[in-house]
Amino acid sequence: MSDTGPQTGTEPQAQTAPEEREPEHDPAAPAPLGVPRIPTGHAEADAHLERLADADHLATDGHFEVYEDVHRGLREALTALDARPGPAGPAGRPTVTPG
Repeated sequence: MSDTGPQTGTEPQAQTAPEEREPEHDPAAPAPLGVPRIPTGHAEADAHLERLADADHLATDGHFEVYEDVHRGLREALTALDARPGPAGPAGRPTVTPG
């Protein structure tokens, strides 16, 4: 037989170097949810909401800590808004003391 004749069987498969292979899909791996975070216009609230992006890179068991931190920060920001002095409310009815 000659080396130049037609070959029977299959062609040898080209081997791919390990660093060139596509990574296997791991359904349990952290993945961004793709939920848009729309700015509120309040810098402090927006900073807390942006912190939610940190959960995109964590395993599910790490989300709780991020969510609790964001919730605490937003609650404190709202509490601070309530604590700020505002304009004086309407005056109550004058009381008349019997004389």
